[in-house]
Amino acid sequence: MKESKIRLLFVCTINRMRSATAHTIFEEDNRFDVKSAGTSAHANNVLNDEMLKWADTIVVMEKSHRNFIQKNYREIYNSKKIICLYIKDEYDYMQPELIAILKERMDDILMKGLLS
Repeated sequence: MKESKIRLLFVCTINRMRSATAHTIFEEDNRFDVKSAGTSAHANNVLNDEMLKWADTIVVMEKSHRNFIQKNYREIYNSKKIICLYIKDEYDYMQPELIAILKERMDDILMKGLLS
């Protein structure tokens, strides 16, 4: 029996740097189905109800993104696993330091069994 992939939704503010990088580096990982979005109305992919419902786990970059979901999507907030990576908005898309931090923090989350 084939195991189903974990559906991850990466969320930052404008979906151009942090969540877009996470999307790019994890979309080739066979363990995951990946989407990404931003909380800003100006995001490349604006976060919406459908995306949040699709995700098994929502991975936010900062507490402010978790708070946004709590404020605007309370029912989903109360029913979904939301993990914060605590990555500040100080990196460019695919910046090597950002990739290293994303991989390290996601590996840590996986090792702790927080995505299962």
